[in-house]
Amino acid sequence: MRVRRWGTALALLLTATALPAVTATGTATALGAPATGAPGAPHPLRPSPLARLFDNKAISDDAGPGAADFDGAGHSLSAQDLAAAGWRPGSRLTLDGARLGWPRTAPGAADNVVADGQTVALHGQGSALTFLVAGTGTEGVPAAGTGTEGAPATSTGTVRYRDGSRSAYELTAPDWRSGPLSTKAVALPHVNGPDGQSAQDPARLYAVSVPLRAGREVASVVLPRDPGPAADLHVFAVAVKSNSPGRTGSWSASTAGYRAVGPWTDRTLRLVVHAGAGGPRARIRLANTFAAAPVDIGAASVAVQGAGAAAEAAPVPVTFDGGHGGTRIPAGAEAVSDPVGFRVPADTSLLVSIHLPGTVTAAPVHQEAGQVSYLSATDSGDRTGDTGGAAYPETLTVWPFLTGVDVDGGPGSVVALGDSITDGVKSTGGANRRWPDVLARRFQAQSALPRYGVLNQGISANRIVTDRYQGDGVSTDTGGVSAQHRLERDVLAQPAARTVVVFEGINDVRWGTTADEVIAGLRALARRAHERGLRVVAATVAPCEGYKDCTADVEARRRSVNAFVRAHGGVFDATLDFDAVLRDPQRPQRLLPAYDSGDHLHPGDAGLKALGDSVDLRALVPGQG
Repeated sequence: MRVRRWGTALALLLTATALPAVTATGTATALGAPATGAPGAPHPLRPSPLARLFDNKAISDDAGPGAADFDGAGHSLSAQDLAAAGWRPGSRLTLDGARLGWPRTAPGAADNVVADGQTVALHGQGSALTFLVAGTGTEGVPAAGTGTEGAPATSTGTVRYRDGSRSAYELTAPDWRSGPLSTKAVALPHVNGPDGQSAQDPARLYAVSVPLRAGREVASVVLPRDPGPAADLHVFAVAVKSNSPGRTGSWSASTAGYRAVGPWTDRTLRLVVHAGAGGPRARIRLANTFAAAPVDIGAASVAVQGAGAAAEAAPVPVTFDGGHGGTRIPAGAEAVSDPVGFRVPADTSLLVSIHLPGTVTAAPVHQEAGQVSYLSATDSGDRTGDTGGAAYPETLTVWPFLTGVDVDGGPGSVVALGDSITDGVKSTGGANRRWPDVLARRFQAQSALPRYGVLNQGISANRIVTDRYQGDGVSTDTGGVSAQHRLERDVLAQPAARTVVVFEGINDVRWGTTADEVIAGLRALARRAHERGLRVVAATVAPCEGYKDCTADVEARRRSVNAFVRAHGGVFDATLDFDAVLRDPQRPQRLLPAYDSGDHLHPGDAGLKALGDSVDLRALVPGQG
């Protein structure tokens, strides 16, 4: 609750104490709630659509900033900045796999609710609730020395299910002007205020997910209570996140950064990816993560790769939003295509073609593709339907925009969350010899266990605890945000994810993070994944003696982390001793020479195959290992 409200709140409290409000039926109403007989007012206890509960104005037109007051100090979001990001009134936004509706309101109208126990009508069944939120501090600008500047707004609410059961959740909304950029859904360059427009602290909005009880139908959601005088928790949208039943992830890549490109004007990307699991129908997932502006997709297609940029047969067009040939992806959001009648063979390379009709100067990318893809000439137009490769004279070694290929049917997916070793750095390019590739082929070659897809969410240079890329703006750093900050997007939002394998930590200990900090990060990853019903498997950290910064102190920290993983004490459901697989028995602080790529940090093809072959598949299957 904002300090500026206390005078009004005290007056209401005194009035309510002297004479309780009474409805026509003689029942006292909740303090501050509209009487049930008031025209158009939501019942204080009955579930209402979120838009009917809006009581705060967050968005103003740049020409009239006084029409909104988001933080109690006259500051607000710029309607023009939101429009430039593609967040227009009524827009549908896919964020971390959840489909959310941006408020359909004009600048200066109520567009969010300050959470304080209101009951929202919401229905659906899934793995999580996703809220679009932001926190605002007391009076917008805390007094110096109060310790409240940038404090997130945290409080608890309740989910009510159709079977009469309930579950509590804790929701944290980072501060809209100083929260972490690495987890924001979108950042806006300006803040409107009484003294004009400021660009000192970009405004931020956040998509935050909380777990639901598995298999239960949501009936309503009670928003968190007022978190107290230090902050307000604002809710713009909420949705049930589906866990994509009936689909299996066949291929994926994490967004590692936001890089300058081209510029690419009216060109078509033809991206080569390797499908693990097969299925009778396919859909693709595109993302505009970390971006400041929307991107237009003019058309897309999918085909089995022939030679180079040529398709084996005519590409199959991919549609969006119920049959549209293209789509616009707002800044920070995702787009999931309609399922198309294209049979994906298991263990096969595909061509996913994406036409960019406008001019693109920066793009979210996965940097270490380990694969050559193709790009048509400037102003060559839509070449997504070309069977031949003649229209693609240029090559790429990154994957822009594309983050996943899913197939219909199948048992779900195993997600490999890792760094450069998982990413396949130093493996043979174009040969698909990363250890998750080996694992995927093993799953497809057997019939005793579910034939899971294996999704590779490795990012070269990634860490568990700290960010490499800071999560906003064009940068040459493509080491990604931390595993903790990308867990929701890269693991929990993956289609029908059943198990996550966490194989990270060497970059943390190499860059000075303590073993205790890495262990705390591993515990946090496991807790969050377990809350969402995933099986959690941790791998020990491989040795690196001989690499330029792998000192004795690094080795000591690595061994401490591995001792924790091996004696996991219930933190993980199973462990994989990748250290034991890769190390030299005669000198266990270094890689076995036969497995060393030559830089003493990354295994080569033989070492990666040894990792993939060492995994007991039963350890990855819930109820088996």
